[in-house]
Amino acid sequence: MSEQEVAASLDDFAFEGQRLLVVIPDGTRTAPMPMLYRQLCRRLLPSCEQLDFLIALGTHPLMSEAEIERLVGPLQPGTRVFNHRWDRPDTFVEVGKISEEETWELSEGRLRLEVPIRVNRMLLEYDRVLLLGPVFPHEVAGFSGGSKYIFPGVGGAEVIHFTHWLGALVTSFATIGVRDTAVRRTIELAAERVPCERTAICLVTSAEGLHGMFIGPPRQAWSQAAALSAEVHVRYHDQPYQRVLSLVPERYQDLWTGAKGMYKVEPVVADGGEVVIHAPHISEVSYTHGHLLDQIGYHVRDYFTKQWERFRDVPWGVLAHSTHLRG
Repeated sequence: MSEQEVAASLDDFAFEGQRLLVVIPDGTRTAPMPMLYRQLCRRLLPSCEQLDFLIALGTHPLMSEAEIERLVGPLQPGTRVFNHRWDRPDTFVEVGKISEEETWELSEGRLRLEVPIRVNRMLLEYDRVLLLGPVFPHEVAGFSGGSKYIFPGVGGAEVIHFTHWLGALVTSFATIGVRDTAVRRTIELAAERVPCERTAICLVTSAEGLHGMFIGPPRQAWSQAAALSAEVHVRYHDQPYQRVLSLVPERYQDLWTGAKGMYKVEPVVADGGEVVIHAPHISEVSYTHGHLLDQIGYHVRDYFTKQWERFRDVPWGVLAHSTHLRG
């Protein structure tokens, strides 16, 4: 899609007089954000009451002013761009819970606990939230995008840890590239309990450019984008490979994010095979969680489940990263 086609797609937006919050990805996601930011400002600023942007960091490091400008381009007068301050408890408000019965059903009998649903309170302070970002095959949810920009993007630790550990129990191998997953169903249920009006702008991109943009209710727009992503991003091979060299882009600054070099290729690696992650620019395990990973190391799933009393109090998202990368 050209910029002109994107502009034409946005011309149907009718949010006159509304306060709008656009939730956007951080620098670890691939999307033509400067163009999209520019076009959203062009279309919405003249008619809406307020237009702000919130970077869905999950638990990634906060972005500096210079990094934000590289992400979206020159900031437009009349708009503000906020980091999701996941590091501050006062960021969040609780909007509900996922019950024990629901987690048991969602996890297909793997987990049973009550999970508080907390989100960045900014979502409740606007008339409408726009969820803007790309859709790719994803190791935890099956496909990224859509409501995933709320959980984990701007959500509380409880849902983040639950969904990531659930994904680890299912395994990345069985999840990535699958649309209907236990984690995706959990994300959608939690998002439905956030009392805000939502519209999704789901993108499908590659090195060749923007392949598609789907706008509408989050589930609908995401489902359409995931179907196209499956065609654009998933490559099939006739046989597995004994050794795979994975080249990690420089946008991934630590192994926590650079581990995608493992996740994306694991399904094509033969049993007993090897993934070589080439990332000479990475010198840190995790800027946020490195101290915990130094303590627990990297292990397969059953290493943790068979010693659960020892590891159950480690943040589950950290355990999930460990076993996802170990394979």
